[in-house]
Amino acid sequence: MTLSCFADPINRLINKFKKLPGIGEKTATRLTLHILNCSKREAEELAKSISDVKEKVSFCPVCFNFSDTGLCKVCRDDRRDGETICVVEEPADFLAIEKTGKYKGKYHILQGVLSPLDGVGPEEIKVKELIERFRDGKVRELIIATNPSVEGEATALYLAKIIKPTGVKVTRIAYGIPVGGDIEYTDENTLTKALEGRTDL
Repeated sequence: MTLSCFADPINRLINKFKKLPGIGEKTATRLTLHILNCSKREAEELAKSISDVKEKVSFCPVCFNFSDTGLCKVCRDDRRDGETICVVEEPADFLAIEKTGKYKGKYHILQGVLSPLDGVGPEEIKVKELIERFRDGKVRELIIATNPSVEGEATALYLAKIIKPTGVKVTRIAYGIPVGGDIEYTDENTLTKALEGRTDL
């Protein structure tokens, strides 16, 4: 609990903010004081936005990105190259690649990586759903953009093993991303070079 002379409702909000990733006590206090100083309408709009995210957002049934309309915006966009699918671990990785503005294909978000020690096998992530997307024969290339971690590499090798027999070209993003790093925190130029320099698996 926060030890301060603030009123209990303020302390409770500070403690809620502190539970968010990357938020320490100073930032949590600053955010709380900002909300106290803003108008009631602004505070209510913030609360409604949080509520809407929990109530209205679910996963796209095709790529498993976040969506509030069934199919996500990328899957609905006919201008995107449906012959290329970029596989990432999490929605944050999708967002990082989109920020480069260089990739014009579709995505598949695994919602995790293989991690046998943690009991995470192919059934616990969206592997079966990825394979289903190759049934119509329209996909020509699968770009694997999992993180260069032990689990990310294991997942990439597993996907290459099961997808290559279908005749689809399987590539891996180049190592512009440092080993042990996360795609989510990689700058746009590095991600662009990694996409351009992808290699066969």
